[in-house]
Amino acid sequence: MPYRRLPNTDSARIRALKAAYDKGKSIPPFQLAYSQSTFAKVELFINSFEKAMAHYKAAYNHQVEKGKDYLQLMKKAKLYLSHFIQVLNMAINRGELQPTVREIYGMDLDEGRLPSLNTEKDLIEWGKKIIDGEMARMRKNQAPITNPTIAVVKVRYEQFIESYNHQKILQQNTQRTLKELNTLRTKADEIILSIWNEVEASYAELPDDERREKATEYGLTYVYRKNEIKGLKLLDRSLPSLFS
Repeated sequence: MPYRRLPNTDSARIRALKAAYDKGKSIPPFQLAYSQSTFAKVELFINSFEKAMAHYKAAYNHQVEKGKDYLQLMKKAKLYLSHFIQVLNMAINRGELQPTVREIYGMDLDEGRLPSLNTEKDLIEWGKKIIDGEMARMRKNQAPITNPTIAVVKVRYEQFIESYNHQKILQQNTQRTLKELNTLRTKADEIILSIWNEVEASYAELPDDERREKATEYGLTYVYRKNEIKGLKLLDRSLPSLFS
C-alpha cells in the first residue's frame, strides 16, 4: 500500500501549500476537507515563505558571483607575494642581502623556502609581515626589493583584503537568510502536516483508493515502497497472459 510522503524540498513545500490553498479558494468553506483556521494560516504564510526563499537564493547567488572575483584577487595576491619572497631569497643567495634580513619580514633566519600561502589566514598573516618588513627597511634607506616592488604587492594585497572582508559580509547575509528560511521551513512542515492530517481524516470513511485520489487534489503525495513497485511491475507483465 502506498504511503504518504511529506515534502522535503522548498519547491515541494510550495507546491503542497499552493495546492491546498488553491483548493480552499475554489470551493465553498463547508466543502473544504480541512478547517478554515488552517486555510487562514496557509493564506498568511505562503507569501512569507516565498519571500524568504527568494531572499536566500538572491543572497547565495550574490555570494557565489562575488566569490569568483574574490578567488581571482586571492590568487593574484598570492602570486605577487610569493614572487616578492622568491626575489628576496634570490638576493640573499647571491650575497646581495644578508640572511639576517629575513628576520625583518618575520621569517626564520635560515628559511630559504616559501612560507605556506595556501589559506586565507596564511595570506593575510604573511602579507602583513612582508609589507611591514619591507616598509621598515625602506625607512632605513635600504635598497628596496624590485620586480615586484612592495608598492605593487601592497596594492594586490589590499585588493584581496577588501574583497575578503566583503565576502565575509556576504557569507553572513547568506547565513542570516538561511536561518530565517529554516525557521519558516519548520513552520511550513507543521502547516502541511496539519492540512494532510485533516484532509485524510475528512475522507477516512472512503475506500483507500478513493481516499487517496481525493486527497491528492489537496497536494498530498503518496508513493509506493520499492518492493511494492516491483510487485506492480510483475503484475503488469502477467496481465497479458491472464487475458490472452
